[in-house]
Amino acid sequence: MFEVPFEAFFDASAAGSSEAPHESQPEPHHEPPTPQADRFERSSTSRMSRNARKNETSGKQRPERSLKGRALGYLSRREYSRAELSRKLMPYTENADELEALLDALEREGWLSDARFAESVVYRRAARVGAGRIVSELKRHAVGDALIEEVNAQLRETELARARAVWQKKYGQLPETSAERARQARFLAARGFSMSIIGKILKGIEDSFDGEWPEN
Repeated sequence: MFEVPFEAFFDASAAGSSEAPHESQPEPHHEPPTPQADRFERSSTSRMSRNARKNETSGKQRPERSLKGRALGYLSRREYSRAELSRKLMPYTENADELEALLDALEREGWLSDARFAESVVYRRAARVGAGRIVSELKRHAVGDALIEEVNAQLRETELARARAVWQKKYGQLPETSAERARQARFLAARGFSMSIIGKILKGIEDSFDGEWPEN
């Protein structure tokens, strides 16, 4: 009879116990995907927060400009007559005396000048229009009569030459028919040149014209 040695039981037990049990590796942890609606909500919230900060910043009003500050802002861009600047500033004050005092101060300090305004109008317009148009513009801006007369006298000295330059650029050829003559005359009259100047140009009279019409 075959007998298993007593020690074999211990060896088998030891052998069995020597094998380490198989341990399963833990599965990697994955965050559940963020729903698309949540992403949009967070993005929308972020934009709303930025807009709120922007509105809060823009909501802080700038300090209101003083009346003199507004006046100097206008005058820094171009010349104004006193009357024109007064009209521009009227919506910003209810105190007429304060406005007049400011205009007086601006004139004393050299910021405001009707003479300079008139010069700027002549500089901008004289090459394209006649004395009549320029005088009308100065009257519209309530420039003083004495200054207007002075400007008008200066313009009359060069009126024929300036009118001829305007006519030359537009036509450059004397009219051959009465209809063409009338059309050229209307063009020059619309630009503020007097009928005496227009007649000289359409008759071909030169700058040396001495004021006497030629005898027939």
